[in-house]
Amino acid sequence: MATWRDVRRIVSALPETAEKTHAGGTATWMVRGKSFAWERPLRRSDFEALGAAAPSGAILGIRTPDLELKDALLGSDPGVFFTTPHFDGYPAILVVLSNITSASLREVLVEGWLTRAPERVAAAFLGKEPVGKKKPVAKKRPVAKKKAR
Repeated sequence: MATWRDVRRIVSALPETAEKTHAGGTATWMVRGKSFAWERPLRRSDFEALGAAAPSGAILGIRTPDLELKDALLGSDPGVFFTTPHFDGYPAILVVLSNITSASLREVLVEGWLTRAPERVAAAFLGKEPVGKKKPVAKKRPVAKKKAR
């Protein structure tokens, strides 16, 4: 069972992240000003759409790289991952914090962070070279030819 403390601990270990608390008291987590996770209490329209299947407790929204991963997560564990009509066509999932392990939470938060982090920051975090970027090659100085005597 994960908590908001777990979310903050995991996010704080990711490079260049910040937490913003809104006037209503909910938090959003960002990397270089781009949000990748947020507290997402269910709204009246969510309860109407979900009916009796609406989960209770803390809900976290997390960006996904694309709709394919979103669908895969939704199919993998409906007790943990869900969505509402509000997020139809949008690459994000909703997570029931009380039903997810800390390890799985870390996986989806890192994946969400990677979708929004600048390429170089993400590559450094992963220990990889940015895609399409080559290390500069030291240029050889031309050797001056000696004049024949």
